[in-house]
Amino acid sequence: MGAGGTKGKDTTPATRLARQSIDVKGDDYARMSCHNQDGRLTGHYFDDVRTLHQAFMRGVGISKNEPCLGWRPAVLAPYEWLTYHEVHTRSCNFGSGLIHKELKPGCSLGIFSQNRPEWVIAEQGCNMFSIVVVPLYDTLGAEAVQHIINQAELHTVVCDVPDKVTKLLSYAGGAAADNILERIIVMQPITDQETLAQAQELGVEILSFQDVETMGVNNPQDKVPPKPDDLATICYTSGTTGTPKGALLTHSNLIACNGGILHACHRYVSFNKDDIHISYLPLAHMFERQALTLLFSVGAKIGFFQGDIKLLPDDMMSLKPTFFITVPRLLNRMYDRAWTLVQGSAFKTKMLHKGLNAKKEMLAKGICRNDTIWDTLIFRRARARTGGNVRFVAVGAAPLSEEVLTFARCLFGCTVLEGYGQTECAAAATTTMIGDYTTGHVGAPLQCTKIKLVDVPEMDYYAKQHKGEVCFKGPNVFQGYLKNPEKTAEAIDSDGWLHTGDIGAWLPCGQLRIIDRKKDIFKLAQGEYIAPEKVENVYVRSPLVAQVFVHGVSIKSSLVAIVVPDPDVLPGWAKNQGIEGDMDTLCANADIKDAIMADLNRMAKEGGLKSFEQVKQIHLHPRLFSSDDDLLTPTFKLKRPQARKYFAKELEEIYALVP
Repeated sequence: MGAGGTKGKDTTPATRLARQSIDVKGDDYARMSCHNQDGRLTGHYFDDVRTLHQAFMRGVGISKNEPCLGWRPAVLAPYEWLTYHEVHTRSCNFGSGLIHKELKPGCSLGIFSQNRPEWVIAEQGCNMFSIVVVPLYDTLGAEAVQHIINQAELHTVVCDVPDKVTKLLSYAGGAAADNILERIIVMQPITDQETLAQAQELGVEILSFQDVETMGVNNPQDKVPPKPDDLATICYTSGTTGTPKGALLTHSNLIACNGGILHACHRYVSFNKDDIHISYLPLAHMFERQALTLLFSVGAKIGFFQGDIKLLPDDMMSLKPTFFITVPRLLNRMYDRAWTLVQGSAFKTKMLHKGLNAKKEMLAKGICRNDTIWDTLIFRRARARTGGNVRFVAVGAAPLSEEVLTFARCLFGCTVLEGYGQTECAAAATTTMIGDYTTGHVGAPLQCTKIKLVDVPEMDYYAKQHKGEVCFKGPNVFQGYLKNPEKTAEAIDSDGWLHTGDIGAWLPCGQLRIIDRKKDIFKLAQGEYIAPEKVENVYVRSPLVAQVFVHGVSIKSSLVAIVVPDPDVLPGWAKNQGIEGDMDTLCANADIKDAIMADLNRMAKEGGLKSFEQVKQIHLHPRLFSSDDDLLTPTFKLKRPQARKYFAKELEEIYALVP
């Protein structure tokens, strides 16, 4: 079988793996996929799919009314399903209901909800009538939600639970005449009279999701399907540095990216209506929405998690997905769990090492399988926590360590691809090539994207040396930021290249490696430039560490860091050292701090950090950074300005300890 199966060598020709990208004629230092032999970028994969609406309708046509959207009505309950025809009917009814309530093609609808069937029904209803979808992250704060509602002119917002209605009404505030929000559609019933009275006072209409569908049944409307160049979504960046920006993405942008992913995978891994996907990454993020678009286009099944990430293993064991997209944070937890389970047993530790080494040797020969003796003895039990049927894994949204990527390939014994991109290129611009089991890169350009490296002289990176700022160009690149020409001009230059702020390097086989970050750099007192994300990615490889925030200022000559020990690893490790207590107690222990500092120094040496890139003092923080305390974006990226403010006292204290 190919890479998506259980055994055998991958079918990707070795010549392709040795030359994964090619030079673009007439465009200095630009490269494109080796599959673009005619020099043209691709804008789609299926000839009958040029819009999101067409992607879903293709799935309706080929699914033969098989299950489409699944959910668990209660903890431990089996999945229940809506068929493709049922989803299509409900979407058409919902869209008709929106038009009946005087929404018009081209206007925007906000969706403020966790992943669930109604999210998709609302989106597909919008797509049928050319209404623009504006997702709001489930964890956004009041200021960000207010900004998005006002800037995107969201007169109508769909939300999932009554608590969100209360939040939206509190964000509205002020006199009724000043409110841009006119209508809230809520998926779950709302009975609180105080909330309903507040809505009436503010002039905000409250409707149930079912009410809107019923309006559509009673007042059916003629569909107004979108054109490829019509705006599909305004996707707000999660905002690591300030106010979220609304990226304008057309149907053709999204389908070009989706087509690029399908071109990269479909010749070797055939996605089809028998595939099942577990949807738990936020649908407000383009990564998850692109996954659903791809799977709808082949008539596959989408099962939603229950909304609690702690219950994800139970959801996966019930659903048994074949298609799994994830983020480094989750794979890191799988990796840490594996080593934690063998901790304290020399025999089990030796067996895990032997199993990993055996499967690494197979990967080096181009063989990826999950039916070896080592799978029977070690990996099958761990795979069972993901349902046991996963045949394709894609990881993105943040850097992934080489060790964890290789571990995932050994664990799953199937295709595990790492992608790279951003919201502004509709999610992805590169992916590792199927059959390439090397690590330390993010693969080659998708067939929809050209990639160019641009000089960054202040950091000593030059394109002629195959290093520089990564820039994208192609039909997947966005149209700009909503009502923000200044930021648009900063992102897209006069030649149409999207500047990412990441520093990349081309490898000999044509893969792209991300080596640094331009946007977050700062200077130390001696004038050395520091890219904190690069340093953090080295330190977080420590098995004792879950999160790191590296900090420096121009009047200081060294770096310090806030370090969050891994709560799944530290207690067990500390107990073996004769130290017990909760996370607060352990983080206050001087011996633990010294041990973690020593391990960070080891990571720095192994990761090749220069002396000025190494932290000289640390503070151990007992709780994981989260979006609840405004330290992380909804996609788990660190908010540096907020982190500097939050830890101001601790940073001052540890700087005082630096010699």
